Amino acid sequence: MLKLLRSLFESRAEPEVIPTVPEGQRVYAVGDIHGRCDLLYRMIARIEADEAARAPADTTVILLGDLVDRGPDSAGVIATAREWAKRRRVRILAGNHEEMFLGSFEREDTLRHFLRHGGRETLLSYPIDPELYTRTTLDELQAIMREAVPAEDIAFMEAMEDRIQIGDYVFVHAGVRPGIPLEEQKISDLRWIRGEFIESPELREFAVVHGHTIMEAPHVSQMRIGLDTGAFSSGLLSAVGLEGTARWLISVQGEPAAEAA
Repeated sequence: MLKLLRSLFESRAEPEVIPTVPEGQRVYAVGDIHGRCDLLYRMIARIEADEAARAPADTTVILLGDLVDRGPDSAGVIATAREWAKRRRVRILAGNHEEMFLGSFEREDTLRHFLRHGGRETLLSYPIDPELYTRTTLDELQAIMREAVPAEDIAFMEAMEDRIQIGDYVFVHAGVRPGIPLEEQKISDLRWIRGEFIESPELREFAVVHGHTIMEAPHVSQMRIGLDTGAFSSGLLSAVGLEGTARWLISVQGEPAAEAA
């Protein structure tokens, strides 16, 4: 009886589906970049080299959101991602930090929150004088932001996606709320959820690839791949390649934030 109960429990805990990318397709997903343009340059080179070494495929690159904040060059990350998307299919998810950045142009409460979570570094990556920044009120800062941040950067962030599904994989910034059908998921959960998703049993019919929750190394299990390795401070930017049922990790390592020049 004990063996039977254990067998039943294990069969419920381990989904039978083996996540698969449709035949002929290949996907690369990149974790949270957070203003580390230096690491994005390296990751682009690594992915392009990996792609060139494999058989031709219909390839999609997905950036999992949080391109901005905390690191030193968010403006450079946005410009680089936009240029990369001109050369190959690059799809980009909106993270909670893009949400804060966009909201901060109109709402002072959002601007305060944005500045407390890396927004200062983002703004100073644009042509904003640091001395002027320290003397401004929130209302004045919003006016400066509207002048300094190019309209094409704002449009680029506004066009970011909320979720992407390719085969048996769903790509979101933060995760999904357990027990809720995919089409009924709230955008706030896709961008902000953490513990309820991370700690839930992986009883889904699709695998989730996400960022948002920082780990020392990528998390890879049958139905969940987490790729936020804290690039802004650790210097480690992580990605995964997916083709058929195969998975492989790609990483680039730069200087940790405390040691960066």
